[in-house]
Amino acid sequence: MRHRNSGRKLGRTWEHRKALMKNMARSLVEHERIRTTEAKAKELRILADKLVTMALVDSLHARRQAYSILGSHHSVQKLFNEIGPRFKDVPGGYTRVVKFGIPRVGDSAPMAMIEFTRLAESATAEEAGKSEE
Repeated sequence: MRHRNSGRKLGRTWEHRKALMKNMARSLVEHERIRTTEAKAKELRILADKLVTMALVDSLHARRQAYSILGSHHSVQKLFNEIGPRFKDVPGGYTRVVKFGIPRVGDSAPMAMIEFTRLAESATAEEAGKSEE
């Protein structure tokens, strides 16, 4: 029986899942929006919200915890200096998962996009410029 067992296995071993989530979290912090499968996006949302909550504290301990997940000083710096301050007055819901209507070509996997709810001004300005053209 599978009672009270949360989380998705994603068809991988736990080491592979751990590495996958770390890499996806690093990509999300770097690009602030990534495209992946729906199940991976929903699983990443949990980790990403925890990272933003760490960034709101901004202590040495929180930075070390974030580094253990992200594994990159540049990503930790961006998380605490740019992404964290955007959410200082928000109680939760730091990420959103937007489902795509078109499945992935090849295996027909349902696709989704995960992004931070408050994007950087430069990212939103670039998209506005692209849509006008």
